[in-house]
Amino acid sequence: MSIDTATRTGSVLAASGIWKAYRRGVWPRRRTLQVLKGADLSMAPGEIVGLVGENGSGKSTLMKVLVGDLAADSGVLERTESFGYCPQVPVLYERLTCDEHLDLFGAAYGLDAADLARSRAALYEDLGFARFAEMRVEELSGGTRSKLNLALAMLHDPALLCLDEPYAGFDWDTYQKFWELTAARRADGASLLIISHFIADEERFDRIYDLIDGGTVLR
Repeated sequence: MSIDTATRTGSVLAASGIWKAYRRGVWPRRRTLQVLKGADLSMAPGEIVGLVGENGSGKSTLMKVLVGDLAADSGVLERTESFGYCPQVPVLYERLTCDEHLDLFGAAYGLDAADLARSRAALYEDLGFARFAEMRVEELSGGTRSKLNLALAMLHDPALLCLDEPYAGFDWDTYQKFWELTAARRADGASLLIISHFIADEERFDRIYDLIDGGTVLR
């Protein structure tokens, strides 16, 4: 399956008929685990969409397919080129500081110095971890690592944010700040896909999909 970044429907993300299986072992004990069985998901500009499922249901597998980190066995996927991805497990460099991570990702995103400085200052303020700017990741708590992980996905103000358990490890105040930040991004026209094993604040979402038996079911 290839990813078409020139969406034809006006959506920022459109996935249909996504199938994915994992194959383990070697013959004659080779086994196939079918995780996704024709999953569908679509997002329009300015939407907050939830994807909910039990542990092991395939949520992270579907997310990885949607962002291009994993190839599906079959299906059709269209996605905007402007997207940010916050994986469930932070992918960070232990010996780099928060500032150095933001510099590195800013360069990868092609941000100029002024845009990087503006975005860095806003994210430090919004997520409340400016005091850790010069600390190495190996010195950070799990909650602060999660904040940095989220900041890296948001740094370039993408049109689509794909967030896998983004508030895991957040305290209550940071959880509230997260929703204030996502509401502001949505008001600016960005779309957010948030996956979790449990969603408490359903009113914050435009739509919620449940991942059941490898397929998506709209609530």
